[in-house]
Amino acid sequence: MPFYSEKVLDHFKHPRNVGEIENADGTGEVGNPVCGDMMTFYVKIKDNKIEDVKFKTFGCGAAIAVSSMVSEMAKGKTLEEAMKLTNEMVAQELGGLPPNKLHCSNLGADALHKAIENYLTKQNK
Repeated sequence: MPFYSEKVLDHFKHPRNVGEIENADGTGEVGNPVCGDMMTFYVKIKDNKIEDVKFKTFGCGAAIAVSSMVSEMAKGKTLEEAMKLTNEMVAQELGGLPPNKLHCSNLGADALHKAIENYLTKQNK
């Protein structure tokens, strides 16, 4: 059993912002078929800020905790600020992740970035 920080366990047991946003302004999905973690992020944008963010994650406890933390870190941020969030920052904010979990579970920031890129693509059409 890998060691998880209290913060990881808290976000796993009580994940924030779980769900789907209907008519989301952007959606982003990342996955690692090798370990089975799949994350989908949904964003609502208003005045260049992330007004709401929700996620659906299929994966291990670390993947769920990461998704929850990313959603918390992104809410209220400008798109520029949110695009600067890294997977390393998320792991740090969670108090660290076991090394064997870093490769797959820590894809939350990537999913968020994809959702923002999806929104920006839609805006340019």
